[in-house]
Amino acid sequence: MTYVFPPLPVPTLAVAGSSDLFPVHRVYCVGRNYADHAREMGGDPDKEPPFFFQKNPDQLVPSGTSIPYPPMTQDLHHEIELVVALKSGGENIPVERALDCVFGYGVGIDLTRRDLQMALKKLGRSWETAKAFENSGPCSALVPAATIGHPAEGRIWLNINGTPRQDGDLDQLIWTVPEVIASLSTLFRLAPGDVIFTGTPAGVGPVAKGDVLEGGVAGVGEIRITVD
Repeated sequence: MTYVFPPLPVPTLAVAGSSDLFPVHRVYCVGRNYADHAREMGGDPDKEPPFFFQKNPDQLVPSGTSIPYPPMTQDLHHEIELVVALKSGGENIPVERALDCVFGYGVGIDLTRRDLQMALKKLGRSWETAKAFENSGPCSALVPAATIGHPAEGRIWLNINGTPRQDGDLDQLIWTVPEVIASLSTLFRLAPGDVIFTGTPAGVGPVAKGDVLEGGVAGVGEIRITVD
């Protein structure tokens, strides 16, 4: 088989303690999955089922990266998240079997062009230009579930230039990781290599040029990026 031009490399994530790479298939994100964040964004966590949007696999960047401030925004925001990486998938996965699909976990930052997102919401349009842009998905190395188990509680936090911005706990998730996987599998055929950003706690806010973002999830890992 020949191609009309050389195919681009497969996007990958590092695996902690290994030279192996995790090949990324798709990137799903859960919106408003912490009650306090849902409220700060004007939502009602008691009434809203989970909803999803996507980033593109090649928009993931590793911890330690310096990224440019993105174009077409004056209000870039940070959202620290637990990331779930799948080793298997399927459709209509039962909640009680969902964790069998998980390879491991990481720490991600869902960077958002908030001004564009707000304008899109008012127009009733989809969020891709606000969420799925170059370098919009910084992510740490993945830690296998075989090593750390399946974290259901633990601190999740983000600082900018050493100043605390977000501080929550995984036990505050409205929809747990198994519930997210099960729900997502009713909408898409999940596959090995799928990555899920599971939502962010309260405290999201602006990022400026020159800022250093540092965050982590207890028992999983940490992430650090610089915005140029």
